[in-house]
Amino acid sequence: MIDTSSITKNFNQIPLQTVKGNFKEIFCFNTEFEEENIDHSVVESFGEEWKKFASFEDKEIDKLGKMYFDIIDENIVNKNTYGIDIGCGTGRWTKYLLDKIGFMEAIDPSEAIYTADKLIAEKENVRFSRASTDNIPFEDETFDFGMSIGVLHHIPDTQKAMTNCVKKIKKGGYFYVYLYYNLEDRSAFFKFILSLVSLIRKVVSSLPSVLKKFVCDLIAIFIYMPVILLGRFSKFLGLKKFALSLPLSFYQNQSFFVVRNDALDRFGTSLEQRFSRSEITEMMQKAGLSEVVISPNEPYYHAVGKKIN
Repeated sequence: MIDTSSITKNFNQIPLQTVKGNFKEIFCFNTEFEEENIDHSVVESFGEEWKKFASFEDKEIDKLGKMYFDIIDENIVNKNTYGIDIGCGTGRWTKYLLDKIGFMEAIDPSEAIYTADKLIAEKENVRFSRASTDNIPFEDETFDFGMSIGVLHHIPDTQKAMTNCVKKIKKGGYFYVYLYYNLEDRSAFFKFILSLVSLIRKVVSSLPSVLKKFVCDLIAIFIYMPVILLGRFSKFLGLKKFALSLPLSFYQNQSFFVVRNDALDRFGTSLEQRFSRSEITEMMQKAGLSEVVISPNEPYYHAVGKKIN
């Protein structure tokens, strides 16, 4: 057994209940408040999504992790680091970091937390909690490192949620975030496609669960894949620049499983916000971070900042 007693901290409140997962206990905290910064339909949608797309292979996680964490080095995450994954979903990003970090608290407000328990299985340096950004069950300035990947843009007040997350980070610690970008540097054609996608998303996300998943699979097969395959074929012909200029170029090196997952993520969620580089920098600074670094690489935009001393 790994001795993590010198790293981990106790909860700052008593769980409403403790549920036995497949491998670990899952601590459940209150996620409902009169003035809450959470959309419960979105939470339910993601719970459904992550139950459907729960079987990420280690090879897939490692491949994606290297892209998402290209700006994270051993000065930020190492074996002495106490971290928290806020909105962990299936737990794939927590799993990616577990061999690099001291201990990770994985929290999510949806039923995806049970999926995370299955995916991560018997790893010892992780604890699971069902909780929201409104009620992170730890004292302020507890963690050396925190992250929220693909979550805060699905919360009504992204700035407030980020500020709540950063409060839990120690002074001198780091907070990492991935937020959708607003295509600020792309052509009018790409922006038109985004506006069209947004209209379709409003319709698809309102469908009953089973029908929504079916429609999103059709979108992945008949809309995503033809464009992706065109890009792959263009690369085969040596037309790399053309391939990268196509929509959905990020998926040209991804599996069909990831494509289906992201189609459901994109079209199955009713609330989605997008930001520019300057807006993300400003939000991070307002939350109490300095030395903000936004990766120049896909996926856009992922960034890390240091908690101000």
